[in-house]
Amino acid sequence: MNEPVHSQASARRRIAPARETTRTNDPERTKANIMEVAASEFGEKGLAGARIDEIAALTQTSKRMIYYYFGSKEGLYLAVLEESYKRVRHIESELHLQDLEPEQALRRLVAFTFDHHLQHENYIRLVMNENINRGQFLAQSQHIQELNVPAIAAIKQLYERGVKAGVFRRGLDPVDIHASISALSFFNVSNQHTFGLIFKIDMKSAAYVAHRRDSVIEMIVRFMRAL
Repeated sequence: MNEPVHSQASARRRIAPARETTRTNDPERTKANIMEVAASEFGEKGLAGARIDEIAALTQTSKRMIYYYFGSKEGLYLAVLEESYKRVRHIESELHLQDLEPEQALRRLVAFTFDHHLQHENYIRLVMNENINRGQFLAQSQHIQELNVPAIAAIKQLYERGVKAGVFRRGLDPVDIHASISALSFFNVSNQHTFGLIFKIDMKSAAYVAHRRDSVIEMIVRFMRAL
């Protein structure tokens, strides 16, 4: 009787450390999993409403581990914001806009922004929540500000190529161009529920999305096109 019990106890002691080792010996994977779940929690509930206990339970980690990696709830929130901006800027850098004619490159950039926002609704929620916080945490991140430098530089280069080719009109500001593209793409997601209800529009229908996408592209192109 004693031998089987002893063997089972020994087995449990061997198995338990193995689970802990798997989790702690791959910190990058653990952090990525925490941030993925946290992004959803912060997007749905905001910084104030999200709970570290819930994030720990969903990731099968512990509050202690989350605090070890990110310092605090606010530290985790800031890390999620930085990662969200990093992803979109990374994809933008792979559009190879410099290999296209100016107007074609502009159309690709606008289409990408529109599609990205549509397909990453949680990213829009995170940005909306940070605006509710008046940019309090975004202001603490030098990294996010640095991420946006190449994005504006790419638009500036694209615009200047278009002006030189006689395709785009003079006198436009790259940051203003970026703001216009973002605003038109952002609204389609941020206001889809209220706008759709008020005007009886299914803003998620394939027909509406295709129509709206084309409209946004044309608005930006016509705004920038040389007269």
